[in-house]
Amino acid sequence: MTNQQEKKATLWQKLNAHLDNVAFYQTVFSLPFAYMAVLLASGGNVDWWIMLWVTMTIVSARSAALALDNMIDLKYDVDQPRFQQRPMVAGTVSRHGVHVLIGICAGVLVFSVLQLNPVCIKLLPVAALPFIVYPFMKRVTCFCHYICGVAVAMAPAGGWVAVTGTIDYPVVVLFLAVTLWIGGFDVVYGAQDEEFDKAHGLHSMAVALGAANALRLAKLTHVIAICIFFYLGQLLSLGYMYYVGVGIASGVLCYQHRVIDTQGFAAFTRRYYMRNGIVSVAIFICTLISVLW
Repeated sequence: MTNQQEKKATLWQKLNAHLDNVAFYQTVFSLPFAYMAVLLASGGNVDWWIMLWVTMTIVSARSAALALDNMIDLKYDVDQPRFQQRPMVAGTVSRHGVHVLIGICAGVLVFSVLQLNPVCIKLLPVAALPFIVYPFMKRVTCFCHYICGVAVAMAPAGGWVAVTGTIDYPVVVLFLAVTLWIGGFDVVYGAQDEEFDKAHGLHSMAVALGAANALRLAKLTHVIAICIFFYLGQLLSLGYMYYVGVGIASGVLCYQHRVIDTQGFAAFTRRYYMRNGIVSVAIFICTLISVLW
């Protein structure tokens, strides 16, 4: 292998490590709902430039947020057996590299927001606040899971405001549904760390209620989220295909909870994690069909 080929391989490995560090694949949780908000706010007459800048905004924002989260939590992650392959723990990503990535993402974020409705840049500090405070919430409150949900739900809120320039009731409903969907999922994810969190003085619903009760709370949270998604369809008079999407999302969530109930936390693999993305994708696609047809 030539020196040039080695450099290319090294650059690709570093890029891949950074993508892994910010869990880039998890963008599937937020982008479909942002697109859904743009679609609904525009009544189906989508401006594709808005779609582009909304995409850039969300990708850069969550990449910076995940990098910041991993950097702040590193002192705990090094002691967590499940996290030994994480890039920062394994040493494949350095703090300096994370600082550079956050700086680049922040620049892209501001530039992208400036291309949208002027009110978006004014609301950027409000939208960014959950991303900034979330890494510290586990040190403070068991409701940290729902702060994570708020951070992800900023995606559809931003998509709506990018089109209308206003915060309207339908997007508040969508915001709440996404918050509870992600919050409930994060409660399930956090339940497997009950003993670790107790030993390190961290807070979670599993620590506060016990893992079994935390899982029950997650189920209740997801039932409420599905009801709110259903209400959104009624509110906006969406077609039957939208409810097909909500039905698919309901089935996925039921299946996910069933897997944990029967197989325990050993079932919590990346495949399990990514299956949750079917919720956002299914609801968006069915909303698209409903609006356009």
